[in-house]
Amino acid sequence: MKWKGRSGSDNIEDRRGGGSNFNPLRGGNRKFSFITIIIIVVALYFGKDPMQFLQMGNEFLSTEQETTTTGVKNTGRSDDEMAHFVEVVLKDTEDVWTKVFREQLNSTYKKPILVMFSGHTTSACGAASASTGPFYCPVDEKVYIDLSFYNQLVNNLGGGGDFAMAYVIAHEVGHHVQKLLGISDKVHELRRKISEEEYNELSVRLELQADFFAGVWAKENQSMNHVLEEGDIEEAMNAANAIGDDRLQKQAQGYAVPETFTHGTSQQRMKWFMKGFETGDMSNGDTFSAKDL
Repeated sequence: MKWKGRSGSDNIEDRRGGGSNFNPLRGGNRKFSFITIIIIVVALYFGKDPMQFLQMGNEFLSTEQETTTTGVKNTGRSDDEMAHFVEVVLKDTEDVWTKVFREQLNSTYKKPILVMFSGHTTSACGAASASTGPFYCPVDEKVYIDLSFYNQLVNNLGGGGDFAMAYVIAHEVGHHVQKLLGISDKVHELRRKISEEEYNELSVRLELQADFFAGVWAKENQSMNHVLEEGDIEEAMNAANAIGDDRLQKQAQGYAVPETFTHGTSQQRMKWFMKGFETGDMSNGDTFSAKDL
């Protein structure tokens, strides 16, 4: 994938290196919220303006955080290059979906935030760690990714290559598209109304549609930016194949249990990605009505 030397997205929240992006005016985690309360109480006790104290605290923390973050971004580590790659891919998704929403859906695309973290962090959907893999949280409309996932993709799943990682990011952004279209909310509302097996089937269809959207992105991105190189689509297909439910279950326990699938088989994931890539037409991505997944 041709990405070096290209501009990246500004909608990045970099929490690597222990940075928490804390702002006492916005709350932060529970520990920091207690600190905020203490600051307000002390300020009121001494007859001072609480906002002035909060601002002073925020400036101090921002300075501390800037040092930490700058150290992370300029250390020359290998994941710094990966971080820029992620920024470029996110920018491409923003450009593509802005165009697709305008031309195919007669709507406006709302860009998500992508959170890069190392080890673990928190989201509005709960705790996130490197072991959970990349995911999209519909509550705060953010994509979360530990950059070490690329190593896992290469070493443990056999799905290496820069475009394989691009596919993973595009898939998670595909979930954001579903959120904007109201699709994911409808599926999640059914969780308590249907059986676990029935909900698993809906989950599979939701995931396959996100794969379809990733394919649409790949086609439109190639049309707009001419980024694809020889072997890129094969890299995406290898990644889709590597993270199919059947393959993962067989690797973990030696056999697959179809009724427990939540993301789709390797064959299904490859099929729907390619359908999106070949057509580029959103109207062809209704996995919920498809009889043959």
